[in-house]
Order: sequence, then C-alpha cells, then structure tokens
Amino acid sequence: MKCIVGLGNPGKKYDQTRHNAGFMVVDELARRNGWEFGKSKFKGRFTMEPFEGEKVILLKPETYMNLSGESIRLLMDFYNIDVEDLLVIYDDLDLSPGKIRLRQKGGHGGHNGVRNTIDHLGTKEFKRIRVGIGRPANNTPIIDYVLGTFSKKEQENMASSVQTSADACEDWLRGKSFLEVMNEYNNN
Repeated sequence: MKCIVGLGNPGKKYDQTRHNAGFMVVDELARRNGWEFGKSKFKGRFTMEPFEGEKVILLKPETYMNLSGESIRLLMDFYNIDVEDLLVIYDDLDLSPGKIRLRQKGGHGGHNGVRNTIDHLGTKEFKRIRVGIGRPANNTPIIDYVLGTFSKKEQENMASSVQTSADACEDWLRGKSFLEVMNEYNNN
C-alpha cells in the first residue's frame, strides 16, 4: 500500500492559495482516476483506491498546515504504512512557479508542515515533491504571500507543475523506483 499526502489548509477560504499546492496535486490525481475524498478520519480527508493492482491512499490533512504530521501519523499507524511507501507533496518558496523537485529525504527548509511531519514521523527520510510557488517580489510578509492567490501568469505555471507532479506520482505508483522518477522529473 502506498500513501500520497498533499499538504494544505482546509476550507474554501484557502482553496486556490499558494500554500495549497499539495492539495492541488492530490486533487488532480483523484480527478484523473475518478476518485472521491469521501472519508473523514485521522484528522483529514482521504480516499483508498486500487491503482494497477496496488492499494493507494490519497490524504489531505485537515489540521491546517502547521499540524499536518498529526494526520499523517494517525493514518500511517492505522494502516501500518511504512515510511518508504509515503510521498508528501507541498509548496516551496525556493522554487519558481512551474518548477518541481523530487527528493528522497531532506530537512524541512523552513516549511512548518514538513517540520511537523518530520517531528511526527521521527525521520527526515520520506519521499517528497516540492512544488514551486516562488518568493514575494516586494516586502509582502511570507504568511500573506503563501495564503494569497496566484497571479494569472503564476496560475498557468502552477497548472503545468500540478500536471507534472501528478504524472510523477503515477509513474511511482506504476512501479518505477522513486530514484528513476526523480531522475526523469528533476531534469525538467
């Protein structure tokens, strides 16, 4: 069983904000495969579906970003999911919109949702896709920027990075090693 988690904030208020890039990717995976986030449990919304012979869980924590690890830990413990079968997707200020980076492990890079996930998992060694949102061009405080919506140009770039991230997820689910997927998608 594999688990793909998109990080974000729940509620309509945050739907199209930069901080919800992770939600956007798992929503795209669900849309492509006709899956619905019908279950509410583990402090999140999730779906468990078959994908080419393997069970897959998509999770959107509803704890708000900074407490994402609580939801992830609860679900992983309940379903006995190994950390090597976990993929976490989240926004990244250090990548421009339209860019993604896949990693097999790493620190939190100042991202509080990832920090909380590391704290709850007790390890930095989990797969991740970082979806670029860029940094504010002016003196906009980071919190206002990440909770803000994308400009028209950024929306086009985000649509591309959401599609590419979902493609990478599906390649991993189809059995490619994460290293193979990294090598393919990190060159874009």
